[in-house]
Amino acid sequence: MRGWRPDGEGGLVLADGPFLKLAEDAREDQDSKYVMVIEEINRGNPASIFGELLTLLEADKRTPNDALALAHPRDEYERFHIPPNVYVIGTMNLADRSLALVDFALRRRFAFFDLEPQFNDAWREWVHQESDIPTDFLADIAARITALNDRIAADRSLGPQFRIGHSHVTPPPDKPIEAPTEWFTEIVKTEIAPPLREYWFDDPNRADEESQKLLSGL
Repeated sequence: MRGWRPDGEGGLVLADGPFLKLAEDAREDQDSKYVMVIEEINRGNPASIFGELLTLLEADKRTPNDALALAHPRDEYERFHIPPNVYVIGTMNLADRSLALVDFALRRRFAFFDLEPQFNDAWREWVHQESDIPTDFLADIAARITALNDRIAADRSLGPQFRIGHSHVTPPPDKPIEAPTEWFTEIVKTEIAPPLREYWFDDPNRADEESQKLLSGL
């Protein structure tokens, strides 16, 4: 929001944060939507970070009549409210145990949506177009990882939140993959196998077997 920042000359200056600047832009452009995305929102202390925003985020508190004084006002008369065309999106990983740190005061101000691994036609066509990987090879990858994810979801010590996501096997755009088998092998060894070893830390043979299943017969 706003806080004291070093001014480079040994002193401090009161500086507006990115959310205040976003809200000001949104207030001057009511016909557009302004979105702030907060990655890993649960890794900080949301109650401390949001402060007075915990109240102002509510849908029925988006008017000047509901404006509040900030923790660091520029003058005694300054009041702030969030325009109705401002949207806040927070992401979090359900497998992250720090999820418990998100208190209920913050939870009840957000709608929650689950994002599932998507090894579907849209993913396959996009990767094929951008990376020139054959669609039949991508279909084989999807089947292998989906089978692994089914076993992860069925494991009582893990569950669906530990499934492998499609980002591991989605190369950057406009980057052709000349050797798909070698590329996927490297992905399994460096990105997928390590978390599998953490999942089954007490059964390393199981982790190695699951990694080998992804690569067997390629």
